[in-house]
Amino acid sequence: MLNKLASRLLFPCLPVDKSALRRRLKNKTVLITGASYGIGEALAYALADLPVRLILVARTQEKLQQIQSDFTARKADCQTFAADLSKPDECQTLAEAIDALPYPVDIFVNNAGKSIRRPLMASLDRLHDAERTMSLNYFAPVRLCLHLLKGHRPRFTHIVNVSAANVLLAPTPHWAAYQASKTAFDQWLRCGEPELRAGDVRVSSVYFPLVGTRMIEPTYANRSVPVLPVEKAANILCRALLTQKSAFKPWWLPLGQLCSVLFNSPWRRGWIRYLKASTK
Repeated sequence: MLNKLASRLLFPCLPVDKSALRRRLKNKTVLITGASYGIGEALAYALADLPVRLILVARTQEKLQQIQSDFTARKADCQTFAADLSKPDECQTLAEAIDALPYPVDIFVNNAGKSIRRPLMASLDRLHDAERTMSLNYFAPVRLCLHLLKGHRPRFTHIVNVSAANVLLAPTPHWAAYQASKTAFDQWLRCGEPELRAGDVRVSSVYFPLVGTRMIEPTYANRSVPVLPVEKAANILCRALLTQKSAFKPWWLPLGQLCSVLFNSPWRRGWIRYLKASTK
């Protein structure tokens, strides 16, 4: 009960004007990665009854087939591609498959991601932890953005990046690989935004808090923490598709950013003391 109340207070959800969203997306093609579960799946179903073409990408072929079967009676046209975007060759195969479609991509929703929580001292023989997170969270969306910008302009007009609130906050121990990879693409996109806007390509960065997906289960399965439901996350992404605003943040995130600057030293010293005490 307390978690549900905290979730409502921390993550209020504004309604989306469905008529305006329908007009905005009419006959548009939306590419969604990480579409078989979690936020990506919820977004696909949120758009299912709009006059759009959806390109759904994920690793799980069986789940994609199930979603495509569900869409046969829905208004949206749905194409699915099974691909592990952390692998450059599969990313290239996806790009070639998209090029072979009879219509170009208008909107790219970068949702696929990999999370990992592991202390550095437990990662000394696990360089692949950093390599895998960077491959999927950074290099894959960069590859797709560059390909879409090169081959699909002027139709390609909007990039929506599913980012994380913690990339704007003080760094946290045990999350080095994940936060570095998410921050890398966030910075790449924000650095490129003025150039993209000058070329009439809008950028929307959505800074989500914890979302109730499979990805958080290894860390938070036995913890009672408030989370943003995937349906609310999909609603926020629909607002991003409609308004094309540059950034979407929880109402409390600017305060967190201010505290991250003002209390950075105490934050670090507190973690050092805690980690020293926990190893004794």
